[in-house]
Amino acid sequence: MAFLADILSRVQPSATIAVSQKARELKAQGRDVISLGAGEPDFDTPDNIKKAAKDAIDRGETKYTPVAGIIELREAIAAKFERENGLTYSSNQIIVGTGGKQILFNAFMATLNPGDEVIIPRPYWVSYPDMVLLCQGEPRFVETTLDTEFKLTAEALEAAITPKTKWFIFNSPSNPSGAAYSRDELKALTDVLLRHPHVWILTDDMYEHLVYGDFEFCTPAQVEPELYDRTLTMNGLSKAYAMTGWRLGYAGGPLELINAMNLVQGQQTSGTSSITQWAAVEALNGPQDFIAIRRKAFEERRDLVVSMLNQASGIECPKPDGAFYVFPSCEQLIGKSTSSGKVIETDEDFVTALLEEEGVAVVHGSAFGLGPNFRISYAESIEQLTESCQRIQRFCATLK
Repeated sequence: MAFLADILSRVQPSATIAVSQKARELKAQGRDVISLGAGEPDFDTPDNIKKAAKDAIDRGETKYTPVAGIIELREAIAAKFERENGLTYSSNQIIVGTGGKQILFNAFMATLNPGDEVIIPRPYWVSYPDMVLLCQGEPRFVETTLDTEFKLTAEALEAAITPKTKWFIFNSPSNPSGAAYSRDELKALTDVLLRHPHVWILTDDMYEHLVYGDFEFCTPAQVEPELYDRTLTMNGLSKAYAMTGWRLGYAGGPLELINAMNLVQGQQTSGTSSITQWAAVEALNGPQDFIAIRRKAFEERRDLVVSMLNQASGIECPKPDGAFYVFPSCEQLIGKSTSSGKVIETDEDFVTALLEEEGVAVVHGSAFGLGPNFRISYAESIEQLTESCQRIQRFCATLK
């Protein structure tokens, strides 16, 4: 329509949201559909966190809050950064937003000028490039491969940096691949960034607590303290604390940047829900033992899904170290035909046919910038995952 902003022509709807919506529509029509498209834990928010929200309501904590967040929560976040990441932030270096998305958007809106470049490794979370485009920046994509477990190499990062580079987005563990960087792998990247003082680092640590085996999480400013003054460390409660619908993300960073983000948010949404913020105080300060229990459940699910997918004809699925996703390749199935005669020409064709014929909803890898792959979220019950993987095995076996 003529009255819409030209900038909207640069962005696309979220593919993960679209897949979930399509699955809901088919279920409403009576179809037997298992949706593995959404990045949302199937666990409930812990009871102590829910109680803290109810108590806040009863105390009358229902008024506007400071734009950057209540001081009790910012102090809890600062304590978390110190305790778990060895990062020291004062409360005025912390900002709380309505989900991690708002934190990222605030950062880009506050810093990007037309033509500024943002380095984004492929595969990427679907919203990164569109946020950059909406804020008049230019995404600069850097390839990763199955051979490197979808991790960016120092050489590839070095080659991608130009005088126009403003940000480097780092996400570990990764959505969609689950790839997680060891301290040595991350140190190789931070060594590159030390040589380019004009590049800022935006690290998305949303899946910090979901790492498996003996893997140890680390974050860029922790690995290389000299990058502290140009790193925005973003995190949230959605995944490890099962608080997706509460909508709360947060970040710590240099004061000048946080102040600029605060300015943007003040003219956008103002403060995050007061009830959610008080729940978040309890989440960060209260018992943390449930995280290890749920992490073990996710690890068992990962092992099941990886094993069963690698038994499917034409599927190659690496075992990731973190998050609750796998990102298998369906390259060997490209060019084959379904039982109805439809040719699988792309990964999107693959996932569309899988949904239509077997009722399993997954997201095509090209939506994350890299195909022919597809993403499965294993944040579902063992029973649902087993049934889904059996359907995928059956579907792959029928391709000719």
